[in-house]
Amino acid sequence: MSPTIDTTLRQAAEAGEIPGVVALAATADGRVLYQGAFGRRDLSADAPMTPDTVFWIASMTKAVTSLAALQLVEQGKLDLDAPLGRLLPLLAAPQVLEGFDPDTGAPRLRPARRPVTLRALLTHTAGFGYFFWNEAVGRYTQHTGLPSIVTCQDDALRLPLCFDPGERWEYGINTDFVGKAVEAASGRSLDDYLREKVFRPLGMEDTGFVLTPSQRARLARMHQRGEDGTLTPIDFEMPQQPGFFMGGGGLYGTAPDYLRFLRLVLNGGELDGVRLLRPETVREMTRNQTGELRVTRLRTAIPSLTNDAEFFPGLPKGWSLAFQVNLAPAPTGRSAGGLGWAGLANTYFWLDPVKDVAGVILMQILPFADARALDAFAAFETGVYEAL
Repeated sequence: MSPTIDTTLRQAAEAGEIPGVVALAATADGRVLYQGAFGRRDLSADAPMTPDTVFWIASMTKAVTSLAALQLVEQGKLDLDAPLGRLLPLLAAPQVLEGFDPDTGAPRLRPARRPVTLRALLTHTAGFGYFFWNEAVGRYTQHTGLPSIVTCQDDALRLPLCFDPGERWEYGINTDFVGKAVEAASGRSLDDYLREKVFRPLGMEDTGFVLTPSQRARLARMHQRGEDGTLTPIDFEMPQQPGFFMGGGGLYGTAPDYLRFLRLVLNGGELDGVRLLRPETVREMTRNQTGELRVTRLRTAIPSLTNDAEFFPGLPKGWSLAFQVNLAPAPTGRSAGGLGWAGLANTYFWLDPVKDVAGVILMQILPFADARALDAFAAFETGVYEAL
């Protein structure tokens, strides 16, 4: 355990820089390197943060959905490189958004030059974007009246591509289509599939799309950072009767649960005698898949939801079938080949196959990439590596 991390996280919570935080790190074999919980679940109430506090983990969902898809690839029910339009009608004839008519504002679309594949979706090279990082996507949804992705309505997926598949990396709704592919290939809802094929085998009893009474009793409240730096509790909840289960960002869960998932990956697809993926599949899942295409800075289009965001600016980064991949050592101590990502409400994780360590740090703050939350994450990760 690290008293330095304790001090940093406790002071941040006591100073009101963050409402509350849970952080947990361990090795692949389960040796706990750090565990701490500080602050409150809700700044308007007294309940303290505890290790079993439940958080909306948002885009940390993506890696879990990616694992589910790779299970089905192993079974021959999904193909990484076949056109997915054969399975998902929405992807049968993808269109690319080229701009907007200067007079009417109507979107200009053309047929995509290449099909959308599962590999392109998993690596965020298919062409889909997010309205809060791509102004054109937001403009398209406004013009067409489509709902936003966080409504979990099927019509939210009726978006055009921002470019032809394979041209560049752009973060977007790709993994929501991966979730749809899991459903189509398995014949089960994503909720049922993950519960039966991932969460129960791994003992992730506190992870799911729909909150149980027990989870709701331990739920951390969302907080909004104001322009003056203050934090205000706000009402926020993912739809509990969604039109579709959002494979790109719908899960709630705890730090101990997610750490079990990360340890499974570190262990080559097996944990506590339960195997969910073959070792060779995990090697494919965790290596850089984007070649010379690089992960780029996410520039905000909706400042109330997200700041500009980039992990380790200046260092080259690619994407695997589930994670961002560091292509050079990071200043925190993370190795080249280290993996990680995050969720919109300032939830973060990393795993380092070289140094055999994984960590999770969870908060509930909007907008994303909050400076004080990132400081807490950096101090936590650095402290874990120093303790090694």
